[in-house]
Amino acid sequence: MRTGVYFCQVDDQSQTDIDAIAKYSANLPEVETVQNLGLRPDISAENLSEHLKTNLLDRVVIAGDMPGYFKPVFTKAMALSGGDLDEIRLASFREHGIQNGNSLDRAKAIVACAAYGVPFSLAAVPGGNPVNHATLVIGAGIAGIQASLEIANAGKQVYLVEQSGTIGGHMAMFDKTFPTLDCAACILTPKMVDVGQHDMINLMTRSKVVAVRGKPGAYKVKIRQKARRVDIKSCVACGECVNPCPVNVDSEFDAGISKRKAIYIPFPQAVPNAYLVDEAHCRYVLTNGEKCGVCLRKCPKDCIHLDEEDSTIDIEVGNIVLATGYDLLDASKIDQYGYGKYPNVLTSLEFERLTNASGSTGGRIVTKVRKYNKKKKQDEWVFSPEGLPPRNVAIIHCVGSRSSKYNAYCSRVCCMYSLKFAHLLKEKIPKVNVYEFYIDMRAFGKGYEEFAERIRQEGTFVIRGHSADVSMKGDRMIVRGEDIFNDKLVEFNVDMVILAVGLIPAPGTEELSRMLGVQKDTDGWFSELDYNGNPTDTDKGGIYVAGMCQAPKDIPDTVAQASAVAAGVLKSHTSGQGIGSMSSLTLSDIEGKAKIIHTL
Repeated sequence: MRTGVYFCQVDDQSQTDIDAIAKYSANLPEVETVQNLGLRPDISAENLSEHLKTNLLDRVVIAGDMPGYFKPVFTKAMALSGGDLDEIRLASFREHGIQNGNSLDRAKAIVACAAYGVPFSLAAVPGGNPVNHATLVIGAGIAGIQASLEIANAGKQVYLVEQSGTIGGHMAMFDKTFPTLDCAACILTPKMVDVGQHDMINLMTRSKVVAVRGKPGAYKVKIRQKARRVDIKSCVACGECVNPCPVNVDSEFDAGISKRKAIYIPFPQAVPNAYLVDEAHCRYVLTNGEKCGVCLRKCPKDCIHLDEEDSTIDIEVGNIVLATGYDLLDASKIDQYGYGKYPNVLTSLEFERLTNASGSTGGRIVTKVRKYNKKKKQDEWVFSPEGLPPRNVAIIHCVGSRSSKYNAYCSRVCCMYSLKFAHLLKEKIPKVNVYEFYIDMRAFGKGYEEFAERIRQEGTFVIRGHSADVSMKGDRMIVRGEDIFNDKLVEFNVDMVILAVGLIPAPGTEELSRMLGVQKDTDGWFSELDYNGNPTDTDKGGIYVAGMCQAPKDIPDTVAQASAVAAGVLKSHTSGQGIGSMSSLTLSDIEGKAKIIHTL
């Protein structure tokens, strides 16, 4: 096969050393010509066809970050030259885990496989190691819970590690799920209870992985567990210790819109269903026992141990599942919307907690009221059941998403949960006016387009165009934006603004990436091994990604990926072949295997 290799790049941020890869490619057997066409080249199919005929090429390799982008013009050129269209091969760096030039040898191997006409995944097969049948799952949101249950139900030991005081993650904070409007807690809490009661799941809350050693199939992991200072087995969650506690701090579970004590339970259905002590605010802990301790005296079960120390646990596992989830972009960075400046500008997560029946207002959607704080001796804006329902609400999409200044990517779920918010507003406040500002409506899933149409029919004003800013005029907020369909600027007086804030990787992603040797993509999410053929594995054998830690996705896709991860883990237990690490393969390993397959 007389082969031509053509390099074409789409991403101007790519740091891959194309010149070095091109020089290597020129020395491959059967490669007659190598061309670096540069960044987003304007290619003429007719000129390219002449080039193919002049060089008598039988096979064409298009190499780059996203070579499929250029395949149509090469296909046309190949047809014009009379060549075999099946011999147009793609050498995709991004598909096979090359991010920002992090692996020059991997990129060379990808081109070599394409030049030999061998699929990269067929040649890049690492050797196997024996597998310890215990599994570590890091993160106990819906992805971690689903993966843990499926592995444990197969009779395999699972260590489930969660940094907070309860499992459930962000889904536990939601009121309804789109597009079915099912109760989120009704779906999640039975799974949480199953985790808490499962004999094969060792649940470790308030815990963090601090060190990982070993090789695929035999990892040694060190976990640091913060003291809860309340005995889980003895505590019956009676609540006698709570009211006497003099400390009030923002509740993380309620996204900061309500207060909790220094001794608290995250929410009534928490697992473990026991109180814990926030050592960062507990007066007894902060003063080494010199002040307070009132909760000790009030506890009827003597299960509070305020002097309890943190502990370190060492475990050995064969597989590790990353399910660390996501966080929200800090909306205060985007000045034009007035978050943190105007009291009734909320993030999506804050509105979730406001509309939830277990929230601070019992599910009533109200605006904030001004109340005097005796301790701080100043007025504060707070949510209270006595607040007034909003009459006009603006929901702004793509806040920090699809923006070169913040996040260039789409966060995927924002359009749908914003439509869900519009429905909840109309359901609870029938006469409310809701204005949805969107750029493009991305209703991509099963039943999603129908849900979007339902919201329109319910009377929500759906406006396509960017919202420019939020400002105050007297005691009313004004939202200004554009209406593309009617070719005009619009302005609305509103009582509440809800920001559909973009999603970002969870805190600690960078630290885990370095610790485990797992790559991240250009946006900071954990990288999968192959986004088309292997979206759950990583470069490191025996380490998998599930859910939002890999990229933004909705709950059904998260559960599906977590189930796929569980299947991969169980396959490593039963296949008898063991698992190896793709990152351990050298260029000569892959090229040698490709040559053998090529000659068969």
